[in-house]
Amino acid sequence: MKTLKFALLGLGLALGSTVSMADDCVAPDAPVISEGEESTLEQMLAAQKAVKEFQAANLAYMGCLEPMLTAAESAAKEGQEGAAENYLKIQETYNAAVSREEEVATKFNTEIRDYKTANPG
Repeated sequence: MKTLKFALLGLGLALGSTVSMADDCVAPDAPVISEGEESTLEQMLAAQKAVKEFQAANLAYMGCLEPMLTAAESAAKEGQEGAAENYLKIQETYNAAVSREEEVATKFNTEIRDYKTANPG
């Protein structure tokens, strides 16, 4: 019986620390991308650099979330109490990071096209 109590205590600590660990992963701020038709070449190059830095930081952020996502998925498959909700929460957080990166890339590509249209040649 003591073994079961310790196992349940360990489970509670594991689930609690998974949520706590999610707080340790910090999402990067999306870069500000200026309007392409109003930007200088230097501004567009700075935006390109900021986007690349954001992508690298976002990749690290998602890498931070991945072990927690895997652990939460395993716990959910084992039917641990609260694990399914925790898994969904971490999965939503991960998916939001993917979406944010796609939005930044789309915005940057749009502004590059606008810059090229405003500055032919």
